[in-house]
Amino acid sequence: MMTALSLPALPARYKPASIWVLYVVGLLPGFYAFYLGIFGGLGADPVRAFEHLLGLWALRFLCLGLAVTPLRDLFGINLIAYRRALGLIAFYYVLAHFTVYLTLDRGLIFSSIAGDILKRPYIMFGMAGLLMLIPLALTSNQVSIRRLGPTWNKLHKLVYPVLIVAVLHYALSLKVISAEPAFYITVAVVLLGYRLIRPRIMARRRAKRGMARP
Repeated sequence: MMTALSLPALPARYKPASIWVLYVVGLLPGFYAFYLGIFGGLGADPVRAFEHLLGLWALRFLCLGLAVTPLRDLFGINLIAYRRALGLIAFYYVLAHFTVYLTLDRGLIFSSIAGDILKRPYIMFGMAGLLMLIPLALTSNQVSIRRLGPTWNKLHKLVYPVLIVAVLHYALSLKVISAEPAFYITVAVVLLGYRLIRPRIMARRRAKRGMARP
């Protein structure tokens, strides 16, 4: 049976600083991609390449945020303090990805944008993901948690449909499913699958703990 890893916990006084470090480090790839775009480092179609990189980093941070619970449950790696930051970084990348699409890609020509949305299903999935992420980002604070109570947990389960549409958006935007999109599809299936079986795993653990008590 898999056992939890014993990892040293970061002292509580350092956690706020470490979360800010995560924000800085997490957003660096986006700034670096912007730098490459300015100085001709993104190839023949820098706008599309920049847009793609921002979307890919959004998907990566979304997966990282959803991996926090399985890592804690299965391996004893407790990164719960960083889950909100990972989710918000993912949202920032989605917002940047969408902004680049609206401005640099489509030039704010809304007739072209509307036609694009209707013609390309993957853009519909991307829009759906953004719309679902907005309330999650707006309520990712302690005030919202207190005010919404149990509703907050129900609302934030939207992150799982967000992952589904994000992977569909990414995979369908490519002409060929190569190793990279196949990897993210696999990660998404594993994360979503774990969500489905987690209640059984936790129930078994509680039962074993109860049997182990004198």
